Amino acid sequence: MPDLDDVSAAAGTVPATGGVGIVTPRDFVHDQPFTFQSGQSLPGFTLRYETYGRLNETRDNVIVICHALSGDHHCAGRHSPDDRKPGWWDNLIGPGRAVDTDKFFVVCANCLGGCVGSTGPSSLNPATGRPYGISFPFVTIRDMVRSQKLLLDHLGVAALHAVIGGSMGGMQVLQWGIEYPGFVRRLLAMATTSREGAQAIAFNEVGRQAIMQDPAWNHGDYPKDGGPRTGLAIARMMAHITYVSDASMDRKFGRRKKADANRDAYTFDVQFEVESYLRHQGQSFINRFDANSYLYITRALDQFDLAQAYGSLEAAFAPVQAETLVVGFTSDWLFPPEQNRTIALALLRCGKRATYAELETDLGHDSFLLESEDLYTLVRSFLERPTAVEVDFNI
Repeated sequence: MPDLDDVSAAAGTVPATGGVGIVTPRDFVHDQPFTFQSGQSLPGFTLRYETYGRLNETRDNVIVICHALSGDHHCAGRHSPDDRKPGWWDNLIGPGRAVDTDKFFVVCANCLGGCVGSTGPSSLNPATGRPYGISFPFVTIRDMVRSQKLLLDHLGVAALHAVIGGSMGGMQVLQWGIEYPGFVRRLLAMATTSREGAQAIAFNEVGRQAIMQDPAWNHGDYPKDGGPRTGLAIARMMAHITYVSDASMDRKFGRRKKADANRDAYTFDVQFEVESYLRHQGQSFINRFDANSYLYITRALDQFDLAQAYGSLEAAFAPVQAETLVVGFTSDWLFPPEQNRTIALALLRCGKRATYAELETDLGHDSFLLESEDLYTLVRSFLERPTAVEVDFNI
């Protein structure tokens, strides 16, 4: 079992006012065969992860953060003083913040099948010396959670105080509660669903087709710095539209045109600010994400269906022992409030300790990532209240 000081320093965290400071990712190498839910297997895998805070003597003050589709392990702090942006949930995690690293030991790993240090389609297949490409095993949300549990076993974690995530991260949160009921005390799932609707699956399929119809995809066989960059950029542009709301887009861009836009409206050059913004989103995404990982992870999202996998949603949640908070956002049209509410209601029908909260916002699906004092208050109170407190289930 790793030494407490070694584990607490695993990410090289340097305390800083208002945040976790400079952090260094680490790699967990699992050198034993791993069998996926599909029946396919790998001889081993790597998960890249970061930690913040210190593990306590009883090794149970641990909070696992699960990232969304385009996220990764870097959810707080900076990798160097020159970093322009901190981790993707830096506003939530840190000393004195809603996820208080003065109290909790926080762990976040890039998911299995990803492309930011964890084993995925872009990783080298030791049998061939070439990237796996589409010979990589199909990944499910359950596979992601099982691989994370192996990481926590490696760190010597005795129990989880909580698992937190939004969107795809929220799916992982639910799977954690089902898969390891005696290991997890609290589940906090935001802007998520127990199964995608047809519209969400349709958006994912359009993104996949944009990638696979790009000639440079080459059936998943492409060089590290090449591949279907145009297709991946289009997939990201379209997906990003689903993460925001019409009101937030209109407020931010309206019909404003770029200052240097060609005065001749009869051209396909960039005219509107929103066009420029989406193209920037697409271009920045292709510099940090692998197209095959996008295919695999979106398919994992589509295949996640708790009711189908277990017979019913109530049957799926039967093993859950953790207290659960589900948070929906009024303007989320990708995983709308009713899909979040359905999760909490099913838990209550099973006699579980569950609460549903709905936050008024016009920022869309990505509301869980943005600054919100109401959200911070919800998260902090849920994480820090005594377990024995009776919860008023008002839905």
